[in-house]
Amino acid sequence: MFCQACGALNREEEEYCARCHQKLLVLSGQGAGVSSDFEEPSPDDSFSFDEHLLERISILEEAVKRSAETIRELMVALTKQERSIVVNQTGVSALRELLEKKRIVDSDEWNDLWQTRMDYQLLALEKRERFVEVKSRMAALFSGKRRKLFVELLDDAEYALFGFDVDRALKALEAAYRLDKQNYELGYFIGETYFNDGDTERALVYFKQVLAVAPDHYEGLVYTGVIYHERGDAESAEALLQRALALNPDSFLPTFSLGAVFAARGNLTGATTLLERAVALDPVPEALFLLGSCHYEMGKLTRAARSLEETVRRDPAHEEAHHLLGLAYLDRGWNHKALDSFRRAQRLNPKKLRYEDLIRYLSGHRESPLPEISAEARKWLERAAQAKTRSRPERVLSCYRNALEIEPDNPTLLINFALVCLEHKRSKDSEVATRRLLELEPNEMLKATACATLIEALRSEGRFREGFRVGTRLLEEGSSSFSRAIAYYEMAFSLAEMEEDLDQALDLARRSLDSSPEELRQFPLAALGWVHYKRDEFEQAVDFLRRSSDLHASAPTLTHLGMALLASGEDAEAKRVLARAREVEGPGMSVQQKMMECMKDTNRVFERVQEKERH
Repeated sequence: MFCQACGALNREEEEYCARCHQKLLVLSGQGAGVSSDFEEPSPDDSFSFDEHLLERISILEEAVKRSAETIRELMVALTKQERSIVVNQTGVSALRELLEKKRIVDSDEWNDLWQTRMDYQLLALEKRERFVEVKSRMAALFSGKRRKLFVELLDDAEYALFGFDVDRALKALEAAYRLDKQNYELGYFIGETYFNDGDTERALVYFKQVLAVAPDHYEGLVYTGVIYHERGDAESAEALLQRALALNPDSFLPTFSLGAVFAARGNLTGATTLLERAVALDPVPEALFLLGSCHYEMGKLTRAARSLEETVRRDPAHEEAHHLLGLAYLDRGWNHKALDSFRRAQRLNPKKLRYEDLIRYLSGHRESPLPEISAEARKWLERAAQAKTRSRPERVLSCYRNALEIEPDNPTLLINFALVCLEHKRSKDSEVATRRLLELEPNEMLKATACATLIEALRSEGRFREGFRVGTRLLEEGSSSFSRAIAYYEMAFSLAEMEEDLDQALDLARRSLDSSPEELRQFPLAALGWVHYKRDEFEQAVDFLRRSSDLHASAPTLTHLGMALLASGEDAEAKRVLARAREVEGPGMSVQQKMMECMKDTNRVFERVQEKERH
């Protein structure tokens, strides 16, 4: 019997093809095994060709008529379904608006949960379609002794996927895999599912087993190489992806993945060669963006701009591409084009701080976030940096004081000195420096940073109420959403520490999250979690603190998360989180340090633009 898919010859008793494992079809009917000799019609046979045509036309007319009726019924049903979806969507939108207005749910939390659930349902749908395609191949590859149970487990997984229950389907498939660990199709499907869920460690276990059985499994080589790349094992990743590329030289995925590995290792020449091949095979936006990034790092601005322009043409919502394209335009001196790119990026993400500063600067407001420091004072800062690397805190503070003697009213020096004092437990010196800076009436971003630093200094001395008043003052005098976000955050944290008016603290923390730029989002999330903990709402506390630690794992946030897990009865998870908190060095980046980092990043761009303009 010949396979209808690949043409291979199989024994008559076989159910699946030995080569491609597709199910074999058996042809049956009156014509099977019967001689097909042609017989001449006898002269007596009467046949009317016109009658035959008329009969065929009548049958076709009836079929068209029934098809038209069916289409009409489908259109009516579709219209009803559309109306029902619109009614349901309106109801959900009204419910969401009402809950947000009463501040029962948070807008971002709602969006995140909605996106998560939607992604889960779409993944289940995609997995179901993929499983139906490969189920017969899994059954054909079975080499164990309990075939009936194996097939039943595959059926259970299929039913679970039709019910959008990926977890139950995975349990059935893992049980089936334990019956036949040589079944590389089943092992690959489970590994791919875990990979798509983001559980790369468990996925790697299955991919390794697949490659042990089928060393030339193309998809297994690619996915394993990608996981090794994500883990930082560039050498293993490169070896696996090279093998995959040798199996299929004209495939996009290993070419692109190997290019990404080369880029991560700093081999930009090799990366651009591979990425150019990848975009020639399939010009997907991510490949074009990575190619543009490599050209930008190499200083090839024209090529970088060309790749990035193609990226945003194919994907207008690619925020990072708009941002990098703006930087490439800046380096070329095309400030108007750069301004347009940054504005597009800001429209895609209005809460990103760096876009606001760049747009303001390019629009004619040439004031830098951090005022310049004189050359003489800068030398003392360089010495302070050297002393810091040698762990000499007294020398660091002495260098800053010497710099301040040269420029006692320089806002940049004052805020840096205040942060250094805070880092070395000199809260009194930090307070003096920040109060002096606030008297100079700096720009709003510096003012918010100074207020946050001052509140932290007061909080370290237990002066929570005074810190709350500083936050209130910032809220009254600040005009930007950035200042409001910092004020709300600091006020919420102070109330939580005092354990006073926790309802107001919760409201302030939510307001901080609503107005917070993306770069600072981890801090209001941590504040929300801590306020919920103080209110004995441990489930919500765990949720917010976990979201904050996902953005930035600092020791205080992890400690608070461990405390919330203990309070909610999750002892094993709490021990793991608290152990991780002990492993994290230092207190982590504070809100004021993060703000300084943002201002320094923006300043570096401004300095580069000014250097270009001078030349």
